[in-house]
Amino acid sequence: MPETNGKTSIQVIERMMDLLDTLARFPDPVNLKRLANMTGLHPSTAHRILNVLVEYRMVDRVEPGTYRLGIRLLELGNLAKTRIDLRQEALPYMQRLHDELEETVNLSVRQDDEMVYVERLTSDRSAMRVAHLIGARAPLHVTAVGKLFLLGDGEEGVREYVARNGLAVYTRNTIRDAESLCRELEKVRRVGYAFDNEEAEKGVSCVGAGIYDDEGRLTAGLSVSAPSNRLDRSWGPRVKEVAEAISRAIGFRAGARAA
Repeated sequence: MPETNGKTSIQVIERMMDLLDTLARFPDPVNLKRLANMTGLHPSTAHRILNVLVEYRMVDRVEPGTYRLGIRLLELGNLAKTRIDLRQEALPYMQRLHDELEETVNLSVRQDDEMVYVERLTSDRSAMRVAHLIGARAPLHVTAVGKLFLLGDGEEGVREYVARNGLAVYTRNTIRDAESLCRELEKVRRVGYAFDNEEAEKGVSCVGAGIYDDEGRLTAGLSVSAPSNRLDRSWGPRVKEVAEAISRAIGFRAGARAA
């Protein structure tokens, strides 16, 4: 009997989740008949489960027989969001990428017109090592991830960035004018990841991809840095794949990306 009760309880939870998932698909309230049809539940079963969900404010009864998601879900969602630690969520993925490529892996966030490195896993390969330190800063236009943030600003935002800061030159490869920068960003748009081709530091290159939050906003960047003779441009799709996994871990869902 305990096993039967356990199975029944799990079945009720599964049906409850089916109802919540179905309600989530519609911006407007949904009537009981449609909910029952879409979940394959008998109307009386759906009605009984919905009554419990209404009691716990997981679902709102808009009018008799019509339902929508409840405010309690918003409260719980906001609570969960405040407890997400980007660095903590990203580290396991960064570690796997580091183990795979055996190169330095960075996590960085934007502050004003600079990228700030908030976590890194270093490579011990060879005497030539990438010297980014946690807390180090670099202008957007000389970093791979910074280019992704500039892309998100749009062409007008890029020109405003140039007007505010100029385009400081760090190496002979640093982009020096707005037109060249816009052309570079168009390449980034096409592939979904970006490169720093010895633009910040001679002999060091980088490939980066964006990390998006639950509202589809670019919130951070994942990048791999290496001496230029070791950086393989075919790593781009892999870095993007890992960045997407981190995005999902912090709540991003396909189709949610902000314009």
